[in-house]
Amino acid sequence: MVQLIVGVKGKGKTKVLLDKVNAQIQTVEGNIVYLDKSTKHMYELNNKIRLIDVSDYMIENADAFLGFILGIISQDHDLQQMYLDSFLKISHLEGADITETIQKLEKVSEKFKVDFTISVSMEADDVPEAIKSNIEVAV
Repeated sequence: MVQLIVGVKGKGKTKVLLDKVNAQIQTVEGNIVYLDKSTKHMYELNNKIRLIDVSDYMIENADAFLGFILGIISQDHDLQQMYLDSFLKISHLEGADITETIQKLEKVSEKFKVDFTISVSMEADDVPEAIKSNIEVAV
């Protein structure tokens, strides 16, 4: 499952994402990974959640980003959920169509049984039609 939290920059998407991930740690049996563009939110996350600062890994395009995600999944067979903050920035899709990448993440989710919750700096009306059904929260 791939769920989107959408809204323009500064509307509170990260707060929604942090609240959701911290609530999930109480009920999830597997592991949770939180990807972000920095370690700024490290102290806002439960210590059972693995925070990865994507900027440390020299990712230059969306394909490299997907490979990075698959690498994380391959190393943690207990991984159940991934939270992706600042998705457009960490995946290098700012100003690009995100449809193909989200659809690939859906396939990854189905194959490896990992749920994705993603914050996207975009108005709900601007989300491509093919993935509008993935919107969980619009702020």
